[in-house]
Amino acid sequence: MTNIKTKKGSKFIPVFEPYITLQDKIKVFKAINSKNISGTSPIIETFENKLSNFFKSEKAVTVSNGSVALDLAFELLNLKPNDEVILPSFTIISCLSAIIRSGAKPSFCDVDPNTWNMTLENVKKAYNKNTKAILVVHIYGLPAEVDKIKKFADDKGLILIEDTAEAHGQLINNNLCGTFGAISTLSFYANKHITTGEGGALLINDKKYIEKAMKMKNLDFDPKKRFQHDNLYWNYRLGGLQAALGISQIDNLKKTISKKIKQAEIYNDIFDSSEYIQTPQKKSFGSVNHYWVYGIILKKHSRDDLQAFLIKKGIQTRRFFWPLHLQNALPQEFKKNTYQLPVSEHLGKNGLYLPMGSHLKRKDQDYIGSMINEFFSSSS
Repeated sequence: MTNIKTKKGSKFIPVFEPYITLQDKIKVFKAINSKNISGTSPIIETFENKLSNFFKSEKAVTVSNGSVALDLAFELLNLKPNDEVILPSFTIISCLSAIIRSGAKPSFCDVDPNTWNMTLENVKKAYNKNTKAILVVHIYGLPAEVDKIKKFADDKGLILIEDTAEAHGQLINNNLCGTFGAISTLSFYANKHITTGEGGALLINDKKYIEKAMKMKNLDFDPKKRFQHDNLYWNYRLGGLQAALGISQIDNLKKTISKKIKQAEIYNDIFDSSEYIQTPQKKSFGSVNHYWVYGIILKKHSRDDLQAFLIKKGIQTRRFFWPLHLQNALPQEFKKNTYQLPVSEHLGKNGLYLPMGSHLKRKDQDYIGSMINEFFSSSS
């Protein structure tokens, strides 16, 4: 989505626009020209190898989107009905859906009020004798305390799944996010630091999962008996044109992150002294914020009123994740044993994120800042 003129002639600023370079376009054109467009084209393996090399995983398995990657990750675990998976309540519903569809039970933990990410302390509060796995999710540009959580998981004999959809290229203690899980998942949706439009991948470090994952995403095809199938699996393949874009996007990852950080620094200059909002924490667990989004928490005013005010001024925003334990879609049986999760609820009610991306100029950010300050002045 680009900046467009409204009926009154004023500019509309969308919440995001991806970074697509000339090199990206050339890479996709070359794939079209060589007819590398299907999900079984050689370029798929090229992209998977580039991903596994970058993330230092045994194997990368590309799929059609990040939610599918989570689904397959939990299908690989063969969890039983009484098995529980710890996950943060403050995250995307794909995480919850994958666990429930696998037949396991979600066990929600809260998050840190400053980093908005799960910590080892949060995990310990949700742990019990039925816990079999932990889903670590990195949120909004900062990492969860995954190194400590992994040690805890290893000590307890638990399986660690790492959702790295929002943390491409993020480090924790000089180790890449996506390298800690037995299986880690990626999303390449349009707003991710590496995008293929739609798309995702599993990063697999446990060899016992690799062959099965490859079959699960591809209808259980076996080269030796192509149209004889032993399982009713899925077609979750990524397309060749998407892979071509992804290959180029990996090469531009550092530049993309650098641009996001620079935009965030401008917002920080505008809002750091504000008494009305909490800005994102700049560093956490030895990591610099990559600002997948630039989120703010309102301290004194209505988040919804601010959103309504800004959209009238031509500024699009997005609310924070609504807590999973409060979702209407959550089966009643999983609601009755939910712990108090005040931080997740506070973030869900009071958080929103501001426009970032390739369309945003310094004057746009100054305008956004002035409109937010105008709202606070008029509402005080």
